Amino acid sequence: MTTARADSPPNGIDYPHQQPTGRFSNGLNFPDLIAEALGLESPLPFLNPDLKGKKLLAGANFASAGIGVLNDTGFQFVTVLKMYEQLGMFLEYKHRLAALMGPAKAQEVVSNAVILITCGGNDFVNNYFLTPVAPRREQYTLPDFCGYVMSEYKKLFDLVDELNRDIGEDVFISANAFSLKMDMIEKPEQYGAHGTRVCV
Repeated sequence: MTTARADSPPNGIDYPHQQPTGRFSNGLNFPDLIAEALGLESPLPFLNPDLKGKKLLAGANFASAGIGVLNDTGFQFVTVLKMYEQLGMFLEYKHRLAALMGPAKAQEVVSNAVILITCGGNDFVNNYFLTPVAPRREQYTLPDFCGYVMSEYKKLFDLVDELNRDIGEDVFISANAFSLKMDMIEKPEQYGAHGTRVCV
């Protein structure tokens, strides 16, 4: 059981049924918007008991609130599914899909899937600022910790580049969500917002 929960208001108040969805958002989040743009339904969480049979074909959501790239990120939430555990669930999803439709067809479905991994702020906020007892704060100065986290993220970016080179195409794409958000805040008119008040 985790204490990082999003199953109560105000989460979900702008969602079509105005019910909390388990997402830390008052409406659709980035993966939901991508699914909507592709004409797909938002995938169920992998641990949802309803994720079986044909519902597996819509994909699965492996997210766990509070995690990050660092394995100790989210320790204060008691139980979180760390990145490596989420990757293990992805492998289990592939096995379930193969049991449903056969290994070759399952591999085709996964090969043509859009896979989104979002991580970032939790490694900083949860490990350094949020808790009164923050082991990383004892271990690093803030500039040193920033350098450490950035070196871990660089490993991910390098892995993305390596995978694309091995495949021969840019199948994997990395994006800086912070820069995108700051661009919306600093240049709202480019995103259709006019006037003096903008809510992003």
